[in-house]
Amino acid sequence: MTQSSARTVLVPPERLAGWLERFAASHGDVELIAAPESVTVHASDGSRAVCEVPFGPLAVTEADPWQTLIDQALVDRRLAVLLIRRGGYAAGIFHAGKLAVSKVGTRYVQGRTAAGGQSQQRFARRRDNQAAALVGSAVDVAARILAPESTTLSALVTGGDRELIATALADRRLAKLAALPRGSWLTVADPRLKVLQEAGRSARAVRITITDR
Repeated sequence: MTQSSARTVLVPPERLAGWLERFAASHGDVELIAAPESVTVHASDGSRAVCEVPFGPLAVTEADPWQTLIDQALVDRRLAVLLIRRGGYAAGIFHAGKLAVSKVGTRYVQGRTAAGGQSQQRFARRRDNQAAALVGSAVDVAARILAPESTTLSALVTGGDRELIATALADRRLAKLAALPRGSWLTVADPRLKVLQEAGRSARAVRITITDR
């Protein structure tokens, strides 16, 4: 019995048409099933690809579902990206995949310690204070460069540390930003300019989970 294996790829909108052609060439004739949140590609050899709709829902019609997915992905959106990890933060606005404005900063937050007793409590307080300072800096930046643009933005894309992001977005200064539709969560390295630029590309890409047979 052959075991199936799954993997996930991110495909830029401009490459979607060619991606489907290559998938069909490798796996045989394909059948497409469209839903508001995904387009599933079934191949004749039993392989399957589930394509998440970026910034859905997708308008499911009788038209070509793959072209509909491409059109959805190619929309020129203005996206806010906010990344926070314990090594720093990054905030930026992307228009059609290009970074328009950004700010990146670093803040040290010490790791966990194996020490016990009062030492552990002291380290924990210091760590919490450092994390609070990091989030405070990230919120200050987001309030300055992202929040004022909320009415022009299509969505907010976040990544890094979920707890730190949630704390930041709970700040009242970011209420309008937090109310925006959300893109897919991004797993990122410590935020730097290159990481932010890659996050912007990933934010508009189509996430495809492929199960091979």
